[in-house]
Amino acid sequence: MTTVTTSLEAPAPASARQLPVLTICCAPSAAMADDDAASLAGMFKALADPARVKILSMLLNADEVCACDMADAIGKTAATASHHLKLLRDAGLIIGDRRGTWVYYRVVPERLAAIRDALTLA
Repeated sequence: MTTVTTSLEAPAPASARQLPVLTICCAPSAAMADDDAASLAGMFKALADPARVKILSMLLNADEVCACDMADAIGKTAATASHHLKLLRDAGLIIGDRRGTWVYYRVVPERLAAIRDALTLA
């Protein structure tokens, strides 16, 4: 036989009830410095165009690439390719080395490492 007991007291209002305290599994880490956040935002902004991502990909797969080869490779005019290279240079993602008429570009590994580190979950 089952015994059922009932309480004549009204349940406590929701505001008076206490919920159990759970252990925080992963405390938030400290926010990054404003300068670091601005620098990363600039790099992400520079990568916000498919043509610039293509350029960076080309440079990652070679030691260096001549600017003269960029336009055809990304399907843009020379002037447009030059504009994209300037934005990547201004963001500090690539550097150029002038040799006579042409500029040869390569990636800046430290800047790419900063992006990788920012995206790595610890």
